[in-house]
Amino acid sequence: MNNPAFNSLYFIGAGGIGMSVLIRYYLSKGKFVGGYDRTETELTRNLVKEGAVIHYEDDIKKIPVECLHKETTLVVFTPAIPEDHTELSWFRRNGFRLMKRAQVLGLITRSSKVLCIAGTHGKTTTSTITAHLFYQSHLGCTAFLGGISKNYQTNLLLDGESPFTVIEADEFDRSFHWLTPWMSVITSTDPDHLDIYGTKEAYLESFKHYINLVQPGGALIIHKEATLSPEPPQGVKVYSYSRNEGDFHARNIRIGGGEIWFDLMTPEGIINNICLGVPVSINIDNSIAAIALAWLNGVTPEEIRWGIESFRGVDRRFDFKIKTDRVVYLNDYAHHPSEIRQSISSIREIYAGRRITAVFQPHLYSRTNDFYKEFAEALSLADEVILTDIYPARELPVAGVSSSLIYERLKEGITKRLCRKEELPAIIEEKRKDIDILITLGAGDIDNYVSRIEQILKKV
Repeated sequence: MNNPAFNSLYFIGAGGIGMSVLIRYYLSKGKFVGGYDRTETELTRNLVKEGAVIHYEDDIKKIPVECLHKETTLVVFTPAIPEDHTELSWFRRNGFRLMKRAQVLGLITRSSKVLCIAGTHGKTTTSTITAHLFYQSHLGCTAFLGGISKNYQTNLLLDGESPFTVIEADEFDRSFHWLTPWMSVITSTDPDHLDIYGTKEAYLESFKHYINLVQPGGALIIHKEATLSPEPPQGVKVYSYSRNEGDFHARNIRIGGGEIWFDLMTPEGIINNICLGVPVSINIDNSIAAIALAWLNGVTPEEIRWGIESFRGVDRRFDFKIKTDRVVYLNDYAHHPSEIRQSISSIREIYAGRRITAVFQPHLYSRTNDFYKEFAEALSLADEVILTDIYPARELPVAGVSSSLIYERLKEGITKRLCRKEELPAIIEEKRKDIDILITLGAGDIDNYVSRIEQILKKV
């Protein structure tokens, strides 16, 4: 993929987190990078500052001249782009080479020892912890991440000397089937993306196919609660992990004073006194998985301890915006019922006895229709729930599917409210003196309101 014949690349859906990391990679290689996205965001503005040429109208006339030559331009697109997209259709008609984002990532990383983190939940945080563990160790790594690391303020890490590449392996549209893992973690296999897979069985079958891609001599590290019976290729070792049991697990967990400490059992001994840099309980599991990859490849116990303690988190993943005695505000990307349950439960564990207000923007009509009962059950762990309208992403509205499906099934006795997302700042302003702990949840554009909410709550 570093073929000099491709002097320029054009990204359709340039503002996606998975696309942005490829844009940064090719900019680092000195290539011309252009692209389109529907919406201007902080991420696209940063990409422009770094050298990309991005516009926000689906208009052939906006395509940079450097990207109009099919002999020297590679067009990269995401499966979320509709088939009738004007620019995508034009490139197809005119014989340009087109590749999906996942194909490009697979080709870039094929010659390295690829460390993949797959699973329905936790893969962004786990892959970012893994990248930090390797990058700050004597081994180093290159990393293509699905979130912005707070340690490095980017989702791309480059180390030309290291044989290791860390990748978040995304199951959406079977994207992870393009990868060649040397070792892989599977964090969970709760059904998701049923608009793509149709059934739970098809979803799990996709993971089984992915497991067969792990390279001989490598390893598979799978969570004890993942509903898979792994049958990896010959020569691939299988390890289990979880918080309390498995080949890798924690013991002597100490939670208190805003800190979490634990000792880690490995197949060959104990790593004592590990302190979580981001002290939330779900990061015990995430850190164990990352440490397993690091330990199996030779990161030292001292490097592991320092790496976990110095990890600062990922934007939009259990991301503390305000943390005072009077008010706490977090923003979290959680958009599946299991993730929401984990987020609210983690808050309960840290802040026992305090009042939790959860603001949730459902993501996709199809996911809302598939899981509205489970969403209501998970959100009912909070004391108060504010539901906004559904973020459609790549979908058109579906008759009879709205946030009301969740709202009507919230547990009796919970304070609840439906609103348009534009009304959120005014609602938070109205309630700010009564808010104890607030968490905004969702994978859509609710993130656009986080800064304003933070400003309002800082008045308290």
